[in-house]
Amino acid sequence: MRTAQRNNSGPAGTASPEPPRVAAADPSTAARLTALLAAFRPGDDAIGVSELARRTGLPKTSVHRLSGHLVEHGLLEREGPALRLGLKLFEIGQLAVRQRGLVDTARPLLADLREATHNTVHLAILEGTEVVYLDVVRGPDAPRLPSRIGGRFPAHATGVGKAILAFSPDDVIDAVIDAGLPRISRRTITSPALLRRQLTTIAADGAAYEHEESSIGTVCVASPVVAADGRAVAAISVAGWVNRMRTERLAPAVRTAALTLSRTVR
Repeated sequence: MRTAQRNNSGPAGTASPEPPRVAAADPSTAARLTALLAAFRPGDDAIGVSELARRTGLPKTSVHRLSGHLVEHGLLEREGPALRLGLKLFEIGQLAVRQRGLVDTARPLLADLREATHNTVHLAILEGTEVVYLDVVRGPDAPRLPSRIGGRFPAHATGVGKAILAFSPDDVIDAVIDAGLPRISRRTITSPALLRRQLTTIAADGAAYEHEESSIGTVCVASPVVAADGRAVAAISVAGWVNRMRTERLAPAVRTAALTLSRTVR
């Protein structure tokens, strides 16, 4: 799976988001360095300077100069004339995750859910309008999913995203809706009114359902990890094949795992 180039389509024919390009109004060094690091996609290994320039919108001379600084500090590594992400980024990422204190605490719960269901289990948080997956435990009978550790996905198109939004302040929900509700699959909810109705139901039930909204052929059930103030800080989900997984039957187990983690967080 580690290749220098890859097709820009995701599972079920959905498009993978383009990496951020540097806006003309933000020529800062930090913005350009961030754009370079964010240009790497899942499946990439080493990328040439020309391709990095194309993805970021930066001149090749700038890519040469900035990548040199990143190599010097271990954030990028050279492979011949190309570049790949450095191990220093992995070390920093591990620190960021562990500071939240969620992954290590949640891991036994996720493992139990995976063993009980043979499906894929997720732990995710909300960042902006997207969920970020902190942990993904693949199930032996589960389909290939667009989720990956450290990966992002539009919150409105995922069970974990809807579970978190249902237990979030109104301004958080408004921000997601105001940013637009892009269609990820043909069943993605793109109506603000329908999304709000779903969130009301989720808040009452404590469980969120996603039916082929992130990728065709898959479903999931999710439940929020709630802090003492009633706000969701994360969510747990179980995902599998639409014709094999009965989400309603798995909902109590997912709710129990999320409640257990909620008590630990508090």
